[in-house]
Amino acid sequence: MNQPTAVVRPKPVGEVLVDQKIITREQVTEALEFQKQSTERKLLGEIIVELGFCTSVQVTEALACTYGVPFVRLALNLFDPEITDILPREFVDSHVVLPMFKVDNVLTLAVTEPSDVFLVEEASQVAGCSVQIVAAVRSDIEAMLKVRQQGLEGLAVADYFTSDPATEGGPADLRNTIDATDMESQDGDAPVVQLVNRVIYSAVREGASDIHIEPDDRALRVRYRVDGALAEKLSPPYQMQPAIVSRIKIMAGLDISERRLPQDGAISVSIEGSRVDLRVSTLPNKFGEKVVIRVIDTRNAMVSLEQLGLSRPVYDAFTREVRKPHGIILVTGPTGSGKSTTLYAVLNQINDPAINICTVEDPVEFQIPGVNQFQVHERINLSFANVLRSLLRQDPDVIMLGEIRDPETARTAVQAALTGHLVLSTLHTNDSASAITRLRNLQVEPYLISASLVAILAQRLIRTICPECKCKTTPSPAALHSAERLGVTLEHVHEGRGCSHCGQRGMKGRSGIYELLIPDDELRDAIASDGSLGAIRTKAKSLGMRTLQDAGFDKVREGETTVEEVLRATAG
Repeated sequence: MNQPTAVVRPKPVGEVLVDQKIITREQVTEALEFQKQSTERKLLGEIIVELGFCTSVQVTEALACTYGVPFVRLALNLFDPEITDILPREFVDSHVVLPMFKVDNVLTLAVTEPSDVFLVEEASQVAGCSVQIVAAVRSDIEAMLKVRQQGLEGLAVADYFTSDPATEGGPADLRNTIDATDMESQDGDAPVVQLVNRVIYSAVREGASDIHIEPDDRALRVRYRVDGALAEKLSPPYQMQPAIVSRIKIMAGLDISERRLPQDGAISVSIEGSRVDLRVSTLPNKFGEKVVIRVIDTRNAMVSLEQLGLSRPVYDAFTREVRKPHGIILVTGPTGSGKSTTLYAVLNQINDPAINICTVEDPVEFQIPGVNQFQVHERINLSFANVLRSLLRQDPDVIMLGEIRDPETARTAVQAALTGHLVLSTLHTNDSASAITRLRNLQVEPYLISASLVAILAQRLIRTICPECKCKTTPSPAALHSAERLGVTLEHVHEGRGCSHCGQRGMKGRSGIYELLIPDDELRDAIASDGSLGAIRTKAKSLGMRTLQDAGFDKVREGETTVEEVLRATAG
């Protein structure tokens, strides 16, 4: 006699979250008690999020794991415009689902509640085809539905796949179906053109600073760098990689037939009436060419010093120094710390028809009215040093150098500062005092550094807590230990729980932290006598200089950022 088959019931979402160590069993008990007492009929996952125990992304991922369906993030509106009306508007809105695409008579449907088997059956009957589901966060689906209702076109995903049953069942090989050399004459509605346009448009809308298009063995991923962190946004069929790269090369004026060597180019596009400049870099790897696109949005370029996030004492002192008639002012920090933005803000502050301001840059990123801007070209030996020497014969009052890279440029810049010019430039150093050591390493004599130096501003960019989901909390033991080790006392801190406004990250936007060193006579003597880095730092602190970590913890106390973010940004 056959034994009855045991029915395996999925684990409750609370148990899955406990197993994954996202929440504790006590928090599950508290949420269940809250559910019993509530007059509203809410799911346990919704209550767990409402109580702040975890994010909606974590709950949806746990639900997807429980019911064995894929979890997706709908950051990019990847859906087929041909099937947007396959389900009635009322059905879509009432159930909060998103028809994504249909391939081989199977509709892929994004849902918020993968446990609802009746929803799948009903959707299948209404659509007249088979339905497979993926789990997605409610806020993501609602955002995509809003995009669709506004009439923005999605991407015809089915166009990228073969429907020929004689094939192996994988995506069509676009190396054969799209002639990369003929893409320039293709219709603007071609799928690859749509995809590239949508990636660029979406990156600008999300405030990305870089777009990474990365090929792998049998995968292709698109990542955006937003607020300094990379996040995957799209994974097109990997066969599209040659066509996507060729399309970008055509836009950037690069050689599409050259796939063995790195190439650099530029694109200028207009998005929502504003010009956006894109710097394109290609580099071959084992599986194809990786493309990185730097996004330079002119709408965010010209900020004032007041908008940079300097504390009032640092702002007052720095604005006083940049008004001096001669000397050298350095802005230091790693790549991506906002040094160029600070220099542009300074030029805006001091820009005046009565003075001749000139810049030497590689490349010229933003146009400043009334400022003479020159671009270096290393290939024709038009280097920073060569342009600077010629510029000194152009009667400048203020010179901005994009970067001091070599001994010749460093010595020429210092000489210009000593002969009656105000020189602004950047260096890659960890803090302000290290800039002095860096100039020594660039073969500038210590007495010349001492005589020419006006100020050094070290800076970092730190992510700020999302204002929409910010809440007060007690510091974790690790945060308390780190703060106490640095002599900082914290009674409470703030954190972001994650919401649709910040993409469930809890962080939204960035702000600067700054360390300003202004030498007095004693510090100049220490520099001229080739004093050690430690001695210079000690003397600078005795003058009242607040370090980068001091500035960071000020923002922690003000509820702008987290301890972890300050330690990450100021490490080393």
